Amino acid sequence: MTLKSAVRSFAIISLGCPKNTVDSEILKGGLIQAGLEFKTDPTEADAVIINTCGFIQPAKEESIETILETLQLKKMGVKKVVVMGCLSQRYYAQFKAEIPEIDGLFGVESQSEVIRFLTGRQNACSDLETIRQQLTPRHFAYLKIAEGCDNSCSFCAIPLIRGRQRSRSIESLLREAEYLKSQGVKELILIAQDTTRYGSDLPGKVTLKTLMEELLAARLFPWLRLMYANPDFWRDDLNPIISKYPEFCPYIDIPIQHASPRLLKMMNRGANPQRLKTTLQNIRRCRPDVALRTSVMVGFPSETEAEFTELLNFIEEIRFERLGVFTYSAEEGTVAEKFDDNIPEPEKERRRDVLMQIQWEIAEDFARRKIGQKITALIEGQDGDEYIARSVWDAPEIDCNVWVKSPGVLSIGDFYEVTVIGEENLDLLAEIGS
Repeated sequence: MTLKSAVRSFAIISLGCPKNTVDSEILKGGLIQAGLEFKTDPTEADAVIINTCGFIQPAKEESIETILETLQLKKMGVKKVVVMGCLSQRYYAQFKAEIPEIDGLFGVESQSEVIRFLTGRQNACSDLETIRQQLTPRHFAYLKIAEGCDNSCSFCAIPLIRGRQRSRSIESLLREAEYLKSQGVKELILIAQDTTRYGSDLPGKVTLKTLMEELLAARLFPWLRLMYANPDFWRDDLNPIISKYPEFCPYIDIPIQHASPRLLKMMNRGANPQRLKTTLQNIRRCRPDVALRTSVMVGFPSETEAEFTELLNFIEEIRFERLGVFTYSAEEGTVAEKFDDNIPEPEKERRRDVLMQIQWEIAEDFARRKIGQKITALIEGQDGDEYIARSVWDAPEIDCNVWVKSPGVLSIGDFYEVTVIGEENLDLLAEIGS
């Protein structure tokens, strides 16, 4: 295939987590470098690439629905539909047999192959730091510090899909961070399947602490945020760092999954809730203004009402400022798939609703305590006469907003000091003086 006969424009539909977003941004940069034009509207593109998610059942269903809907665009002029990512990595043969209308089928980390398929050009995508083109708004970006995972959580299929952990070198991450700064990024968000185990597969004594010290000491970004920190591997030597640097957002995403020792052991997670509690208390002691975000799972096989109550009590005691709840679903090939999934779906949903009601009250109390305070807000957009912003306590797309009223025009992607005057549905209401 030559470029003359290849498609000339493309669009990307990136599903799932921010790690997928980074993969899609690398692909976008590689295709632009190869001479193709990027289109934000898939109906205007010659080729549409869908980067799928295969983490949990709802994500799988969304990916399949998106593929089928996108294939219909061929009737409107789209020439090629390409599918890549976690779901096609895992179910390649099934996709090949059951949806033959897909023009190109690829797995994870397949950017080079997709570029060759669409352009006919050899492009190894080796210089990731300088070809990546953001799909997020310009003012924030994700920095994927490692690929894969060495943990063996019994419910999780990610290691089966993405393989063992492969940490990137600090040098390459610093180069990419500097590149992102040159593109106008003001908030850098560190991600991996488990950020706390960063460096454990690298030679020498490379750790998350080492990386964070390097990034924060460089003073490249006003905000640096940490996501996906496994509490089982959180080291207390990280705590002085998060308190030392004002650039570190007082926000840590630290999924606990549960608080029952028996269920944590079945999940192959840390089985000591007291140690978990101590870890969280030490973080708060070092950074009192921190917002802790967590994820928990209800309806895990054999979860009793008493164990669910243990989780509720833990949540009420720790009072996570941000929290998400998943209902358990068995994932093919995992250890937990062999467990008797004996919790009926309606009961899983009831437990989720009960927990979320408690969490709503906790988050509402957190928001109300901000009323009257002056805070820094990052402006992300405008809706009518109000601006949509985020605080340091909120990650993009998953947390709350700050609604800002201003007598003057504010710049998207800039920071402003605002005064919180109220809260509504967990969002903060604020104003800025003239």
